[in-house]
Amino acid sequence: MTGHWRQKLAAFALALTACTGALAAEPVKTLRYIFPAAETGFDPAVARDLYTGHVTQAIFETLFTYDYLARPVLLVPHTAAALPEVSADGMTYTIRLKKGQLFAPDAAFKGRARELTMADYVYSWKRLFDPRLGSPHAGLLAGKIVGLDALAAKAKLAGRLDYDAPVAGFELIDPYTLRIHLTQTDFNLGMILAHEPTVAVAREVIEKYGDTRGAAHANPVGTGFYKLAEWVRGSRIVLERNTVHHAETWNFKGNGTPEDARIIAQMQGKSMPQVARIEISVMLEDQSRWLSFQSGAVDLFWLDGPLAPKAIVDGKLRPELAAKGVQLSRQVDPEITYYYWNLQDPVVGGFSKEKIALRRAIAIAHDVDEEISKVWNGQAQRLDYPIPPGVVGYDPAYKSMLQYDRLLANKLLDRYGYKKGKDGWRTLPDGKPLVIRYTSRNEASGVLLAEVWRKTYNAIGIQMSNERMILQDLLAGERACKIQSRNFQWAADYPDGENFMQLHYGPNVHLNNASCLADPQIDQWYAASQKMPASPERDALFHKMARRIEVLGAARIGYARIRNMLAQPSVLGYKKHPILHQEWQYIDIDAGKLPAR
Repeated sequence: MTGHWRQKLAAFALALTACTGALAAEPVKTLRYIFPAAETGFDPAVARDLYTGHVTQAIFETLFTYDYLARPVLLVPHTAAALPEVSADGMTYTIRLKKGQLFAPDAAFKGRARELTMADYVYSWKRLFDPRLGSPHAGLLAGKIVGLDALAAKAKLAGRLDYDAPVAGFELIDPYTLRIHLTQTDFNLGMILAHEPTVAVAREVIEKYGDTRGAAHANPVGTGFYKLAEWVRGSRIVLERNTVHHAETWNFKGNGTPEDARIIAQMQGKSMPQVARIEISVMLEDQSRWLSFQSGAVDLFWLDGPLAPKAIVDGKLRPELAAKGVQLSRQVDPEITYYYWNLQDPVVGGFSKEKIALRRAIAIAHDVDEEISKVWNGQAQRLDYPIPPGVVGYDPAYKSMLQYDRLLANKLLDRYGYKKGKDGWRTLPDGKPLVIRYTSRNEASGVLLAEVWRKTYNAIGIQMSNERMILQDLLAGERACKIQSRNFQWAADYPDGENFMQLHYGPNVHLNNASCLADPQIDQWYAASQKMPASPERDALFHKMARRIEVLGAARIGYARIRNMLAQPSVLGYKKHPILHQEWQYIDIDAGKLPAR
C-alpha cells in the first residue's frame, strides 16, 4: 500500500472514530419530574394514589385510552385494535386486541419478552377480586360481569381466588378476541377499561414475585412505553424506554387552537416515545420543589396552589418567566375536594337528629372561600355539586343547602344539646367532652388546612385535634373507616358523573367511600342510575343523591383545584390532559434548549 493510500485510510479511520464517538456521546433524552408525595407501590390492582398512577400508566397498558389533544376528551383504542363492538341491547362487548404486543423481557419469561393476549386482561380483572389483595378497585367490575360475582363470593369464603375457574361473562373467542357478557347495560364500560386498575399484568410475573402487598409492588412488568429501572422507596424512581414496545407514531389532530397547532408542528410524525428516560424525585416541601424547577433541575412541574404566586398573576404566567420561555398549561381539574365525617365513628357518626345536626353545623361553619384563598392562593373553583366541571353530569346551576353561616351553625348546636362549658368549649349532649380529630397530610398544605379548620371549629366552640399522616397511612386508615374527618380529594378515573357519585355508595365502604356512608335510599338511587345512559333522568337521580347527602350531613362539597403545569423551554409538545395522569410518551426534549445541569 502506498503512502498516499495509507494517509487516506488513516484519515478515514479518524473520521469514523470521531463520528462514532459523537454518536456514542449523544445524550439520552431525559425528563426530570417531581412528586409532592411518596408513591405507594406499583401493583395496579392495589395502588390508588395519584402519584403511583403516573408510574403504572407508564409501565402498564389498558385496552383503551384517551386522545392526547381532543377536548372534550375522546376515548380511543390503546392495546385494542378498535373501540368495542357493542350489541344492540348494550349487554355484550366484543373487543379485539392488536397482535404482536409484548411484555418487557423479564426473568419470569426466562429473560425474554412475551406476547400480550386477552387472557392476560381476564387474569388481571380477576385479581381485583382476590381477597388476599383487598383491591380498592373491585367496584369497577362488581355486579357487572356474568359469573364474576359468584367467583368472588367463593373466593371470599375460601380466602383465595381460583384463577383457573371459568367466568361465563369472559368469553375468549381466540387469543386476541374477548366477548364480555354483562349482567346489565353499562354505558361506561369502555371508559372503565381505560382506567389503570384494568391494565394487563402477566400471571407469570405475579406468581414469580409474589401476589401480596410486597413483592409484586416492586417488580412491575408491563407492555407500556416504559419499564422500571430504579426505585428507592419514597425518594427516587427511574423509568427507561421499553424497547420492545410496539411502534407508534405521534399523530393527533387537536381542536384547531393555536396551542394545538404549535404542538402538532413540534411533534407530528415522530416516533413515540421521544423521551427515553424519566427521573422522578419525591420532594415534600413546596419551596424545595420550586427551587428545583427554577434551577433547571426539573423539566415539568406541578405548581400547586401554595406556590402559585411565584409564577402566576391573574391566571397568567409572570412576564419574567414567560421571557425565559417557561410554558404554562392550565386547567380546572376534573376533580373534587369535599369534607366528610366518618358515619361509623362514635363521636361524629350515626343518624340520630343530634348527630346529623353536629355534622351540618360544622359543614356550614366552614368558609370554603377562605380555604381556597389561604391554602391554595385562589387556585381552585368553589363547587356546590358533587360532580366537577369537565365531567358528564356536572350541573353549574345546582345550589347546596349547606351554605356558609356560622351564626346558624352555633344556633343549631345550641338547639341539639351541644352546650358550652365554663371553659367555652362545647360538650356532647350527654355532657362528655367533645373533641373532633381532623386528619391532614404531613406536608405544608396539610398544615395550612389544619389551621383553617381549627379556626372553623374554634368559631363554634368545638375543640379540634390535628393528626398528620403520610399519604399511604392516611389512605389505609380511611379504607378501614378509622379517619374521623378530613379533606378528601378525588380526581376523575373516567369523565362521567358515576365515578363521583360512587364515592357515596354503601357497597363501596372500605373501597372509595371515605365517609363510610351506607344509606339505603342513596344506594337505591345509585343502583338505578347505573342502568341509565347520561340523560336528564339520570341527572335527576344524581340530584336526589346530592341533596340527601346534605340532609344527612355526610359531606360538604368544597372545590375543584386549578392545575398549573410549568414546563421548561426545552419541553416540546406538552399539554396537560384532564384524565391521563401523565403525558410523558407524547412529548419531546429539545437538547438545544436544555439548561445547564
